[in-house]
Amino acid sequence: MIYDIQDSKKFPIGVFIRPTQYNGDAVAKAIELLEVLPQKLLRLVSGISEVEWEKTYRPGSWTLRQVLNHLTDANVNNYTRFKFALTEDNPTIKPYLESLWSALPDASAGPVNPTLELLVAIHAKWGQSLRTMGEGEFRRTFFHPTTQRIVPLFEAVAMYAWHSEHHLAHIRLGLES
Repeated sequence: MIYDIQDSKKFPIGVFIRPTQYNGDAVAKAIELLEVLPQKLLRLVSGISEVEWEKTYRPGSWTLRQVLNHLTDANVNNYTRFKFALTEDNPTIKPYLESLWSALPDASAGPVNPTLELLVAIHAKWGQSLRTMGEGEFRRTFFHPTTQRIVPLFEAVAMYAWHSEHHLAHIRLGLES
């Protein structure tokens, strides 16, 4: 697929391609991406100024501070979705209003250190959980009421790894602008 410059800033790593079946190698790669995300992010943002946190990656986008908070909020929710799917039969997950969450004062103007610390912690805990899962657990599902789809965890881990890399690329773009 070819993107114009606006699309390449909106989807800097391309759009998510949903896996249709379990693939152990793909799951392992997704787990690795989730586990190393905090280190990659910390290297990228180490020493950036308060002014730089207010940069955007494209006109009309969230600030880098909001992207960081969104990524952390999303992955706290995603970790929880996995726990529900591992302990309940096809639970209905709770969506959240991402744009409203990103407009809250902690996300739009708050200090970034607590957010970075939470991201590091949730990814360590999530990685620990993901590493204990076998194929059977990755075939467990949750129901997403917004998309009206049953989502297997092998798909969810791929999507959340893509989502994390997607927003890491947004932060990189914002710092380059």
